[in-house]
Amino acid sequence: MFNSVTQVFVRLLLMYRIAILLVVAAFSSCSSDDRSRDEDARISVVTTTTMITDMVKQIAGDKVQLTGLMGPGVDPHLYEPIPSDGIALSEADLIFYNGLFLEGQMTSDLKNQGGIDFGSTVSEDQLKGDQSHPDPHIWGNAQIWAGCIPLVVKALSDADPQNSSHYKERGDRLIEVLRDLHQWSRSRVESLPEDSRILITSHDAFEYFGESYGFRVVALQGISTATEAGIAERVKLVDFIKKNQIKSIFIESSVSPAAIKSIAEDSGAKIGGELFSDAMGEPGDIENSNDEEYDLGTYQGMLKHNINTIVEALK
Repeated sequence: MFNSVTQVFVRLLLMYRIAILLVVAAFSSCSSDDRSRDEDARISVVTTTTMITDMVKQIAGDKVQLTGLMGPGVDPHLYEPIPSDGIALSEADLIFYNGLFLEGQMTSDLKNQGGIDFGSTVSEDQLKGDQSHPDPHIWGNAQIWAGCIPLVVKALSDADPQNSSHYKERGDRLIEVLRDLHQWSRSRVESLPEDSRILITSHDAFEYFGESYGFRVVALQGISTATEAGIAERVKLVDFIKKNQIKSIFIESSVSPAAIKSIAEDSGAKIGGELFSDAMGEPGDIENSNDEEYDLGTYQGMLKHNINTIVEALK
């Protein structure tokens, strides 16, 4: 009887100690989380495309908590948000998105949640497409893209005044970098004969790029990848390639290459390389070309890769 009572007492004592440990652990965890929240008072910023994420990162550095919804190789035209996107957007202090219907079904939600629209910086005389179907691929022109920087600087400064000088300084520096990049791109294309400057890609993502850097752009699909090209469009493009004796055509990193590869086989043209259209490369993926080294996960590296790839393939 005594042993039985002792065993029960020991068990109760052990259960009591375990309960105390669990409470202490939970309290410590909560305290740790509270400390983390207190220590990280940075504003929360959410971006959609990789190009926008990169711009905010280059301007803000480590002064913000930055979440990019779309990664390398993701097609924003077809992107379907996941539950964690909704959480990130609802908790964000700032949301930056491209607009001009690039983000497809997400556009209305981004607007309703107070998102800041890069497309709003583009003047009517610069904007391609028409009012009902504007061309959203504004990053193709480095000068137009640089014009979005003041929008980011102002929004960051308004939300985080204590770091406004930081944002202003880095924003001004990035504008100069992109202006130099714009001039470099034009100079690099000058090495290519004018009659060779015909750029054929999967979808019509390079009109701003083509106008700025001197290419005639012909695409299999329209400005969105939501609809596929029909047989008539494919036949027409094959005939165009043969008639103009075009040596190389290009696939895109965020679009299935199947259709363009089929066009290449039917026309006799070769695949000149892969271009970044609606998404950049992996951050830290370094490329060496034309005696330069650049990161394909940055806007500067993306544009230099595209220019170098096109020029070398069309020579």
